[in-house]
Amino acid sequence: MGLYKEFLDRGLIAQATDPEAVEKLLDNEKVTFYIGFDPTADSLHVGHFLQMKIMAHMQQHGHHPIAIFGGGTGMIGDPSGKSDMRKMLTKETIAHNIDCFKKQMGKFIDTSDGKATFVNNGDWLLNLNYVDFLREVGVHFSVNRMLAAECYKSRLEKGLTFLELNYMLMQSYDFYKLYKDYGCKLELGGDDQWSNIIGGVELVRRKEGAEVYGLTFNLLTNSEGKKMGKTEKGAVWLDPEKTPPYDFFQYWRNIGDADVIKCMKMLTFMSLEEIAEYEKLEGSDINKAKEKLAYEVTKLIHGEEEAGKALEAAKAVFGAGAVSENMPTTEVTADMLTDGKVSVLDLLVAGKLAPSKGEGRRLVQQGGITVNDVKVTEIGAAVSEAELSDGVVIKKGKKAFHRFVLAK
Repeated sequence: MGLYKEFLDRGLIAQATDPEAVEKLLDNEKVTFYIGFDPTADSLHVGHFLQMKIMAHMQQHGHHPIAIFGGGTGMIGDPSGKSDMRKMLTKETIAHNIDCFKKQMGKFIDTSDGKATFVNNGDWLLNLNYVDFLREVGVHFSVNRMLAAECYKSRLEKGLTFLELNYMLMQSYDFYKLYKDYGCKLELGGDDQWSNIIGGVELVRRKEGAEVYGLTFNLLTNSEGKKMGKTEKGAVWLDPEKTPPYDFFQYWRNIGDADVIKCMKMLTFMSLEEIAEYEKLEGSDINKAKEKLAYEVTKLIHGEEEAGKALEAAKAVFGAGAVSENMPTTEVTADMLTDGKVSVLDLLVAGKLAPSKGEGRRLVQQGGITVNDVKVTEIGAAVSEAELSDGVVIKKGKKAFHRFVLAK
C-alpha cells in the first residue's frame, strides 16, 4: 500500500493542493517536507502529537522532515481557530519554549545522520527589512482574498489586528525560504492551516515559477466534533511534569467508545489489519481496545516502561478493590492529621481530585466519592492514620482515582 493511500485509510487527509501530484510525490520520491510549530507554551501537547506522528510516519518511508519552530511567527501568533488575539510572548519566553519543543521532539523524530532538520524561522524573519519584505512578499497577496480566508474571516466580527494580518505573509515566506535553502516541496499541517499553506504554495510559484504542494490533515476531534486533548485540569501535555504518564494513559483509556478506532488509526503505528480486529469488539469488550490505544500512545510518548506501569495500574483499579504501586499516589504528612485523622475533603484537594473543598462537598453529596470502594455519604467523613498506613484508594466517579499513604 502506498503512503498516501495509507494516510487516506487512516482518516488523516483533509485536503491537498494537487492530490494526484502529492500522492505521486509521497509514493515515488524522497521528498523534503515541513511542519511548523509555534512555541506558545513550554511543552508540546496532544494536538502536536498528531503532527509528530505524521512526521515520523513520513520519515519511516524515507522522506526528510523539517520541523520549523516559530521564533519569528510566535512573536505575532497565529489567528487561526482563535476568537481573540493570542497573548504576546517575549523573545526570552519564546526561546525557552523552543528549547523545550526541541528536546521533546528529538525523542520522537530521528535526527541522527541528518535524517531530520530543526530550524527556527526567527533566524530569517526577525532580521527582515519591513519595507523590502512588503515589496518582495506583500505585493503578491490580495487583502480581499486574505480576509475571505477562514483563518481571518472568523475574526473580523471581534476585531482582527494588523499585527495578525501579517501572519499569513510570514508563514508563506517560510515555505519560500525552505524551498530555496533546502529544496522543500511540501508543507503539511492541520486543516486549520489550509489558507496559510495555500499562501506559501502560491508565493513559491509566483517568485520561483516552481510547483510545490500543500497537504492538510484532519484535526483530532471526537465524535461530537470537539477538539480532543482537553481535560478538567487543562491541556493534555507531552511533558511528564505537566501531565504525568499515568494521567496521559488515562485520558486515552477514558475516551468515548465512538472515538477509539479513529484514534487508533490516526495516532498509532498499529497495522490497519490489527485495528480492524479491535473494530469488531462490542459492549464492554470495547474497553480492551481502549486499553490497547492508551498503551500504544503512552508508549510512543513516554516509553514502554511507563506505558506498562500505567496499564498495570489501570487494570488493578478496574479490578475489585485492587491496589497498585503505580497508581497516582500522595503521601499524607503528620501536619495534615488532626487527632489521628484526615478529612476526605482534604484528601480530595491534596490529590487534585477536586479543586476545592466546596467542589469536594458537592461530589460527596452527589454520591460520586468512594474510599476503598465504600461510598462516602457524610461530608465530615475522615480516614484514620491506621488506614493510611495500609494505603487508601479514593475514587471520583468510575474513572478518576488516587492512592493515599502515610508519609514515612
